Amino acid sequence: MNRIEKVFKKLKTQNKKAFIPYIMAGDPSIEKTKEIVLMFEECGADIVELGVPFTDPLADGPTIQRAAERALKNGVTLKKVIALVKDLRQKTKIPLVLMTYYNPVFKYGEERFIADAKDAGVDGVIIPDLPPDEAGEFIRLAKNAALASIFLLAPTSTDERIKKVARASTGFIYYVSITGITGAQLLLDGSIEKSITGIRKITDKSIAVGFGVSTPDEAKAVAGVSDGVIIGSAIVKKAQGNLNGELRDFLLTLREAIK
Repeated sequence: MNRIEKVFKKLKTQNKKAFIPYIMAGDPSIEKTKEIVLMFEECGADIVELGVPFTDPLADGPTIQRAAERALKNGVTLKKVIALVKDLRQKTKIPLVLMTYYNPVFKYGEERFIADAKDAGVDGVIIPDLPPDEAGEFIRLAKNAALASIFLLAPTSTDERIKKVARASTGFIYYVSITGITGAQLLLDGSIEKSITGIRKITDKSIAVGFGVSTPDEAKAVAGVSDGVIIGSAIVKKAQGNLNGELRDFLLTLREAIK
């Protein structure tokens, strides 16, 4: 059981939900990212999702795309993000999950990537454009390294798809709340609850919901039907302003909403 699974297990015994903030590594700088991750922990985050900048982030909306562009201009690479995690591990044990795309991993080399990520202290990896159907070797290597491989489900996923993703996912299952990109408008019409109820009939693995959650009220509603809430674009926008004022207050409000 890795750090991610331990967190969900502990929260379930406390009848609590996971608060999972996202930030793009290297935006506005690697040093600032380090400060922000530590702020996440201070403000009560349970798991942190670190974005790896990529030139063609197909799952991301304009806010995170622009964050990736800024990070790439700063010279941030997958190798530097792994080094950032290694540095962070000197100060925190909070579970760290990388959200990246397959191209950087392929270029880095799957086996080398998993070995270096594990050595640095990464706990899990999300690769939206690597479905479990194509991830056999990646899953095998990650399992051997006790690195969580987290796959995505969407409102359009069939029962057959849910079974496949549930079998392949470790750590948690990432439920994409909308049929769109990050930062799009969330629709709280009961459809998320209905989908998660359907998924729970097939698997007892933890389910965290992301994409489109941007306000404390939305976070509270989503926490009420899931095991964790992932918030990205709204935090990335706040991170462009006053880190110790506006961002900190926002994180504390989200933490209060996600119980």
